[in-house]
Amino acid sequence: MGGVGEPGEGPAPPGAPLPTFRWEQIRQHNLPGDKWLVIERRVYDISRWAQRHPGGSRLIGHHGAEDATDAFRAFHQDLNFVRKFLQPLLIGELAPEEPSQDGPQDAQLVEDFRAIRQAAEDMELFEAKPAFFALLLGHILAMEVLAWLLVYLFGPGWVPSTLAALVLATSQAQCWCLQHDLGHTSVFRKSQWNHVAQQFVMGQLKGFSAHWWNFRHFQHHAKPNIFHKDPDVTVAPVFLLGESSVEYGKKKRRYLPYHRQHLYFFLIGPPLLTLVNFEVENLAYMLVCMQWTDLLWAASFYSRFFLCYAPFYGLPGALLLFVAVRVLESHWFVWITQMNHIPKEIGHEKHRDWASSQPLPHDAEAQLPQGGPAGQGTVCQARPQLRGEALPDCPGGHRWVTEEVWRRLAGSLPPPVRAAPRARLPPSWSRQTCPIRPPPHLA
Repeated sequence: MGGVGEPGEGPAPPGAPLPTFRWEQIRQHNLPGDKWLVIERRVYDISRWAQRHPGGSRLIGHHGAEDATDAFRAFHQDLNFVRKFLQPLLIGELAPEEPSQDGPQDAQLVEDFRAIRQAAEDMELFEAKPAFFALLLGHILAMEVLAWLLVYLFGPGWVPSTLAALVLATSQAQCWCLQHDLGHTSVFRKSQWNHVAQQFVMGQLKGFSAHWWNFRHFQHHAKPNIFHKDPDVTVAPVFLLGESSVEYGKKKRRYLPYHRQHLYFFLIGPPLLTLVNFEVENLAYMLVCMQWTDLLWAASFYSRFFLCYAPFYGLPGALLLFVAVRVLESHWFVWITQMNHIPKEIGHEKHRDWASSQPLPHDAEAQLPQGGPAGQGTVCQARPQLRGEALPDCPGGHRWVTEEVWRRLAGSLPPPVRAAPRARLPPSWSRQTCPIRPPPHLA
């Protein structure tokens, strides 16, 4: 193996020993035009290639000078295919004495997280059921037809119009869920099928750009609740969340009556997010990024909507119905999404490992076991969010893990999972302190 490399050496020649780098060298390469990252202990120079990254330069750039192994695995389906594109960017590897993670990253937690995720993958817990998504799309289309039939059969009165608006808002809300899973390429095995289906749902059924959504949402998953990296929490100066409230207080900034933002939030956030913010941002993205296909899909939605309802209401009435649907839908969207942001830690980049960087309650540290053997209870923090999916919640804010996962982690049932005697949890697991609990019959 080669000696410790010098920054800026460029791609390693094929067949030559790979130079090694220390974290202190890698940390220097986190600038807009100079970015390195580490994947599976190999060092890559993505400075020039970042602009060609299919997920966008910002998404991959958020992991500059970090170990991006878990993010790399979470965002890509066919890892062997993607590794072919990484090969020309390879410039070296971590020195043998260097840890796989840098800074405040918990190596034991990373190991536990990867173990529980591998167990879930081996058990095919992330395999999608086509019938479920077919029914989801079918009931969305059925609600679109039902809303039109209400107005067609009963006329444009207040009662049928209100019912139609509620049905359409429900349909739009369900479209968010369906396109979300399609955007994460978690419905079909082929990525292209997911992309085409997402463009149909997002464009024809909602009037938005699929590329715009992915641009925002992938950054959210890469760096959740991090200012200027997660668009969902970068809302200052309208609202102050997390550490921004402290910063504004110290600098005496007062653009709005922030001590009353808990009141005016209900006048601005839920009613206007989808109707104003998303509509404007979506249109600007399609024009600036020249996403003409998405623009045509969005135009097909508006054409269909107004052709369906303008004959009953006229153009102003159809526009009012559209606004009502967007406002109702926006309330649902805000409550569903912000309940996963606001109650949890929001601040600046702290370069945590992948598992720790996923949103945790403010008192998460207090819920974790303190002391004891190394690694005791660390898997309790792990929240698998591969393609946006997480383990289901259980009462009391804890996390249920299936019996098979516990058996696999305990080493009592090698893959593939087959019938075996029930295994008890190791004594180091604590029912009282562990925020991930086993099924009752294993406890």
